[in-house]
Amino acid sequence: MRFHPAPGRLPAGRRVYAIGDVHGCDRQLAELHALVAEDLKRRPCKLATLVHIGDYVDRGPDSAGVVRRIMQGSPAKGLNVVNLMGNHERTMLDALSGQRAAVTDWLYSGGRPALESWGIDADAVPAAEWAEAIPAAEQYFLRKLALCHEEGDYFFAHAGVRPGVALHDQAAEDLLRIRHAFLTSEAEHGAIIVHGHTPVRQGPEVYANRINIDTGAVFGRELTCLVLEGEQLAFMQA
Repeated sequence: MRFHPAPGRLPAGRRVYAIGDVHGCDRQLAELHALVAEDLKRRPCKLATLVHIGDYVDRGPDSAGVVRRIMQGSPAKGLNVVNLMGNHERTMLDALSGQRAAVTDWLYSGGRPALESWGIDADAVPAAEWAEAIPAAEQYFLRKLALCHEEGDYFFAHAGVRPGVALHDQAAEDLLRIRHAFLTSEAEHGAIIVHGHTPVRQGPEVYANRINIDTGAVFGRELTCLVLEGEQLAFMQA
């Protein structure tokens, strides 16, 4: 792991690990968790935080496994964990609550393999019965996911932020789904935004105002973990 200059800084003694969009890739998530635990053991620090950036479900082979792994808590002693909501979790929850449009959207955006990971055949089981087949504790966990997190000069959100709007006034819809207005903006947002949501082919993107850590693991590429420490950053991948 090689460190490079970062666009922001964390206070002394703090470190953040941030993992991009998982989308059911449980094997890669397990490998990254092991790498994080190994790094923390080798390089202890006063306060370490692991941020999962959202989109744990859909498209990939084991959404249920990913949710259960994250529900187990910290993969290392002394490591705090923050779990953010992604747009795919929001769509899944809306579908399970019975919203017809969300049911259609969920199936279209990768919900079918997610349902299969919970042992549900979307063609054989009516949508009204899906919620009964997914453990209540797992649904509760998804409903309680955070929308954002702040550490030092960094603001973590699944999709990004609306330029020109104060960070604490951001709409949930933008934090979960924004793309063009955010991705094309060169404005200062009040913090460096660490996000996923929009997969990139050539590895993680680092700009003056944002860092994109969605490297498209579900499309056969690597799952990325950003490491922030002091005025430096590095990446681990699995």
